[in-house]
Amino acid sequence: MSGIRKQSQVRVPPEIVEAVVRVAQARGVPAAEVTLRDIAQEAGISRSTLLRRLDGNRRALDDALRAAGVEPGGRKPVKERAVEETGRLISEYGLGMVTFEKVAAVAECSVPSLYASFGGRDELLRAVFERYSPLLDVENYLAERHEDLEATVRGLYRLLADVLEREPRVLPALLAEVFARPGDVHVQALFQNLIPRLLAGLGQWLAGEVRAGRIRDLPPLLLTQQMTSPILLHFLMRPATSQIVEEGLPTKDEVVETYTQTFLRAVALPS
Repeated sequence: MSGIRKQSQVRVPPEIVEAVVRVAQARGVPAAEVTLRDIAQEAGISRSTLLRRLDGNRRALDDALRAAGVEPGGRKPVKERAVEETGRLISEYGLGMVTFEKVAAVAECSVPSLYASFGGRDELLRAVFERYSPLLDVENYLAERHEDLEATVRGLYRLLADVLEREPRVLPALLAEVFARPGDVHVQALFQNLIPRLLAGLGQWLAGEVRAGRIRDLPPLLLTQQMTSPILLHFLMRPATSQIVEEGLPTKDEVVETYTQTFLRAVALPS
């Protein structure tokens, strides 16, 4: 028993407790939601040094916070933290950086807990794509009743523009991976449900507009690509383009309106 160190025996330096409190107050979040990386940065030490001082376990820090009169609060479940942190990894570094070991480190959980939550890397990536792609937004939007074709197209473009600008920028990063490595098995596994989902959502709505005689009778896949490709490409390239276009980029509203009218001119039939 002498080799087992109890959590209550770990003395957490007060400057670490103070660092947690400062970050939590500055961000308006419970102390339990402040990551070890942010604590280490605020305390002016490395993450590895922080882990050594906590004896490798965050429970000692929670005990120290309570002893100082600060309730740590509840933490998000492992699955939620893993999806959020994986989204940030993809946005900042690309798909290649996503390993269970890296995700476990930034989400402050164990690799076995990730396997228990997702089963494997592909399932984690699908959960991230589900969270940060526009698929659910498009499906929910189209589930509502829409009578006016132009207003519906404009609403869809507005929705896509909002999602593509949203942080973390997961979808642009994933699209960049598709363009760079279309044959990669992980890229294929991630996008193997994209086309069926698009055709089941946006594709079905377009097919309904064809049957109603409002747009041209073109293959659903081509109609879907004709509608989504321009705005996806624009917002994928927008951050880089903004650095070289001297006169400035068009506003998001201008982009949405331009692509709305372009799509309608290409496919809409006379009333």
